[in-house]
Amino acid sequence: MIFDTPPDHRRLFAAMPSPRPLDRIDRRILALLQNDARLSNKELAARIGLAPSSCHTRLQRLIAEGTLEGFAARVRPEALGIGIEAMVSVRLGRHARESLDAFREHVLGLREVVDVFHLAGSTDLLIHVVVRDTEHLRTLTLDELSSRPEVDRLETALVFARWTAPAMPDFVDDASDD
Repeated sequence: MIFDTPPDHRRLFAAMPSPRPLDRIDRRILALLQNDARLSNKELAARIGLAPSSCHTRLQRLIAEGTLEGFAARVRPEALGIGIEAMVSVRLGRHARESLDAFREHVLGLREVVDVFHLAGSTDLLIHVVVRDTEHLRTLTLDELSSRPEVDRLETALVFARWTAPAMPDFVDDASDD
């Protein structure tokens, strides 16, 4: 399954309303889709034990509420000409909202940027970038990141390997264990 429009990266920092509590069936739908987003509605319904129409209704509600943010294919970076991945740590000179907002909008407009994390601690932002080669990385960091007036300090670390968990953990039942 694929959404018709790509995710809007500006939503990364937008305040989201509190989600409605998910029931056991909603959580099962999420778990199955995280492991295989290509499941058809018919297969998903069969695995959960729902009628396909009921499953489709629940799936559409999860999408409309923003619980399901999208479906994506994982592509080998080399197939897209990506030779290097890096994590760029950024410390802002001012911690005013205007500085953060301006820098965030700038980096989210760069095609090399995969993820942006707003952090607590000595690093304000951690930016995951992908580039062709070291010259591309050098140009990106010099021309698009360190030259920005909001930036006080920048540090780049190359990614040697990346391992991703197959799904987000479900901590809903953990709250009742406390």
